[in-house]
Amino acid sequence: MVTGTPPEVLAAVAAARADVDAARAELEDLVRIPSISADPTHDGDVAASADAVAELMQAAGLEHIRQATVDGSPPCVIGEWLHAPGKPTILFYAHHDVQPPGYIDRWSGDPFEPWERDGRLYGRGSADDKAGAVAHVAAVRAWLRTAGELPCNVKVMVEGEEEIGSPRLAPFLAAHGEELRADVLLLADAGNWSVGTPALTYSLRGLAGGDVRVRALDSPLHSGMAGGAVPDPVMALVEMLATLVDEHGDPAFDGCWDDWQEPSPADRARLDELPHAEDLLRDAWGLRDGVALSGNPVVTVYERLWHRPALTVIGIDGHPIKGSSNQIVSEAAARISIRVAAGQDPHRINDALRDHLERRVPFGLEFEFTPNEGTPAWRTTPDGPAFTAAEHALRDAFGRLPVYMGVGGTIPFVGPFAHAFGGIPALLIGPADPGSRIHGEDESLHLGDWANLIDAEVRLLSLL
Repeated sequence: MVTGTPPEVLAAVAAARADVDAARAELEDLVRIPSISADPTHDGDVAASADAVAELMQAAGLEHIRQATVDGSPPCVIGEWLHAPGKPTILFYAHHDVQPPGYIDRWSGDPFEPWERDGRLYGRGSADDKAGAVAHVAAVRAWLRTAGELPCNVKVMVEGEEEIGSPRLAPFLAAHGEELRADVLLLADAGNWSVGTPALTYSLRGLAGGDVRVRALDSPLHSGMAGGAVPDPVMALVEMLATLVDEHGDPAFDGCWDDWQEPSPADRARLDELPHAEDLLRDAWGLRDGVALSGNPVVTVYERLWHRPALTVIGIDGHPIKGSSNQIVSEAAARISIRVAAGQDPHRINDALRDHLERRVPFGLEFEFTPNEGTPAWRTTPDGPAFTAAEHALRDAFGRLPVYMGVGGTIPFVGPFAHAFGGIPALLIGPADPGSRIHGEDESLHLGDWANLIDAEVRLLSLL
């Protein structure tokens, strides 16, 4: 504990620490709700998750709790406490929707029935990002239970469509921007450098991509009767997909690097200061023995992850192996996801991707491309009083200084919101770590680091 910490801060920190078990129970209840925004059959669960978050906000002492939607979007829960005239306003952000569980048989347990092992809480949404939502509520509750007030004005927004790219973000900000206006944005949807070492994230990659479909036939054909004369759409699609990357696995389609910006000297200096931890990353990712990392090997792994584009085929359709038979399928499709780097226009990237693929369709197959992502990258300069406050809060809570880092993922809300209010500081912290496996099987949260995150948020309100 830092000498000279005001007694009201110490009291709120102590209250938050004493409340961790109750906060964990609240988190577990949220994890049990399969709020999968990408699956319309779970719309009721997304609504139930929003209701649960609203109840937590109400119980914590936040006021004017409401659920906002635009153009049929999943519910976004908003609450506030605005009784500190002359003090800054902080917007806490998190999201309550989650990714699909993927291959359930590859989980060590039910993805929606949380369990603990070795100090980690497992379950879908445990780290991404229901832990962030509960952390915000817990920090507010600690202050109101001890001091009876917050040291600054606070708004809390817990979104319901982040995991599908926040497609209605622009109309949402147009409709609700004024009621969300703030001086500082604090997001708990990022993560720590490692277990025990906090981080402040200052850059995010953007997102582009879409669905490509090729068709050869009106309906499937017997592969013996037609094989050798009728082209196989799956093989045609694979041939096309293989042209999208080079021998290292880096994007290589026409135009994909046209507007890429190299990391600045300051960015490279931050990269050079980081420890080389490829082995730790391999272990955290569960990379199999003998599997090499992709990307140009002369480029550092952190530059590859944070400052360069990357391409992934995240879905592919032909015919499932189960139930397959000796036939040539009529069509094949793939969903392509591209993480775009700073300066790149995701819509231009999508146009380039479509044009590249269309020029390489073999045998004259019918071709269709549908873009479904378009979020630019975000980067800020991590200095100024808000970053200093966050650095001190994380240092005091974790017992060590945070690492300034980038993240290869995308949080669509950050850039548009910060821009809408004149480029206000955006502080990205969060509950995940490299071993959390967010979006994968056995997603988990380190419970000790989560307690430290809540501690840091309590302190940060006072410092801001």
